This record gives sequence, C-alpha cells and structure tokens, in this order.
Amino acid sequence: MANNSPIDFQQFRQRVIEQLHQDIEYLFAHVDLSFSLQQACHYAMTGKGKKVRPLLVASSFATVSSQPLASLFPLPIFVRRAMLAVELIHVYSLVHDDLPCMDDDELRRGRATCHIVFDEATALLVGDALQSLAFEVLTTNIIPDTDSTSNLLVNQTVITASQPLSAQLVTTLAPRARRMVTGQMQDLEGEQQELTYPQLKAIHKDKTGALIEASVLMGAVCASSTEEQSQLLLDFAQKIGLAFQVQDDILDVVADTEQLGKPSGSDEKLDKSTYVKLMGVEQAKAYASELFAQAKQDLFDLYKIQQVSSVTTTVQKNYGYNSGYLEQLADRLWERER
Repeated sequence: MANNSPIDFQQFRQRVIEQLHQDIEYLFAHVDLSFSLQQACHYAMTGKGKKVRPLLVASSFATVSSQPLASLFPLPIFVRRAMLAVELIHVYSLVHDDLPCMDDDELRRGRATCHIVFDEATALLVGDALQSLAFEVLTTNIIPDTDSTSNLLVNQTVITASQPLSAQLVTTLAPRARRMVTGQMQDLEGEQQELTYPQLKAIHKDKTGALIEASVLMGAVCASSTEEQSQLLLDFAQKIGLAFQVQDDILDVVADTEQLGKPSGSDEKLDKSTYVKLMGVEQAKAYASELFAQAKQDLFDLYKIQQVSSVTTTVQKNYGYNSGYLEQLADRLWERER
C-alpha cells in the first residue's frame, strides 16, 4: 500500500534543498561555459545560505497545488526550474552587490566573496552569466526532467508542463528581476541621505521584495492558482519581503559577523538609510513583527479559500493536505539568525 503520510516542514525543506543542489550540480556540469567562468559560477552558487527564495517557490506550489502530499516529490520539472532560476538571479545580485564599486564586501555566506577568490572582472562576468542562465533554465531543457510522472495535477486533470507555462514563469520573473535592480540603484542613491519611511519602503519593495514576490508567484503559477489565490499570495509576499528587509537592517546592527555570514555593520559603514536608522532597533522589531502577523493573516485567508474548494476537500479527505508550508517557512524567517 502506498504511503500517503504527509511530510513535515523539516523533511520538506531538506528535500527541496537537496533537489536544488542536484540541479545546480547538473547545470554546471553540462552548461557551455569556459572552465574558469564555470568554476567561479559554481563557487558563487554553492555557498551556504538559507535558500529562502527556492523554498518559497516550492512552498507556494505545495500550498496551492491539488497534488496529494505523498506525491509532491519528485517535484515537477517546472517547479524545479523556477527554484533554480530564482536562485540564479538572487546569487547574481549578491555577487554584483559585493563588488568594490558597490558594497565592497569581502565575506558572503561565511566565506570569501567571488571577486576576492577570483577577481573583479570574473565576478562581474559571473553575475552576467548567472542572470542569463536563469532565463535559459526556464525556457530550455538544460535541466532534464528525471521524473516521468512529473506532470502538474490541476483540478484533477493532468497537464503536461509546456511552453505556455514557461512563458508565464518568465513573465512573472523578468519584471521583478528588473525591479530588483531599480531598487538597488535607489538604495545607492539613498546613501548619506535621510530618507522618509515612504521612500525607504519604495526602495525595499523593489530591492528585496520583488524577488520574493517572484518566488511565491512562480510557485503559484506552477500550481495554476486562481486569481484570488494569486492576489492573496502577492499580498503575503509583499509583507514578507518588507519584513525580511527590516530584519536584515536589525541583524546588521545586533548580530555579529559569524551569525550574519558577512561583515556586520556594513550599512553603517556605507551610511545607508535603514529602518533601524529611521525607527530605532525596538521600533523596527515591532514593525517587522506586525508585518509578519499581517502576512500570516493573508495565509489564513488563503486557507479559507482552500477549505471551500471541492477539489481540495477531496484531496484532504483522501490524502491529507498541507497548507502550512508557507506559514512554517514564514515562522522560520521570523526566528532566523544568520
């Protein structure tokens, strides 16, 4: 008899990250790059990290999908591609962010940054290559489908992952990758200035929030979410993205370099406008807590929709349905120490 027991969040997280690592290794073993560029790209992509954005993709998919819990793994190929694509975009942004012309950091994820291990020109090209690869991953078969049954189960109808789905994922990711860069530019322009709360919020809605939006929405796209589900997930992602940035600002002040995996106090060094600078540590903590609570309310509203869905109710009755992965991931983010 098949085991239809649900897996807990820790098991889910571990399996998602294992799949991501396998796909990273496959990508750089097969992609056509010069040896030195391949080495540097692999180095950048295999550093330690929480893998928050790929986990958001997978958690969003699992929450919205009508697939039974026991059949979530292996993850469908387009979920895997979305996870890898968003991680490629994220890491490219970190490599460029660490360059001397930007934040000039020598430590990232607990080890030397890409331009320190290699050189500045190589690090610049690493970021360029990773950005390009993100869209190649979504639109080609560069990552193989190793699961012969990895079709998407939507409204109890099997739909083969197709070119239209690829286009939807690109349409979701591309403008938010651009917004991330816009936010980074505004962040640079905001150095040595006293920004207002609306100005700071606008920067981080793009700089940090846009890619978190993309992660949550791409998971939902892979599960063929309804318009109402997508809107609630977007609301959730926007609040989590802002809370995540507020936390970063707090951690930069209160955590040490070992906890952060990068130099502490870097915001102060660059005289950046931050929520701590604007509000103070305690008020910033209260604001982050409020944002997390609001985000969890969006998930509660989403779960109410899931409960009244006839398809979901059938799955719940027969297999169990875990609408809690996003909530548990949000809880982990709230409790995080990096």
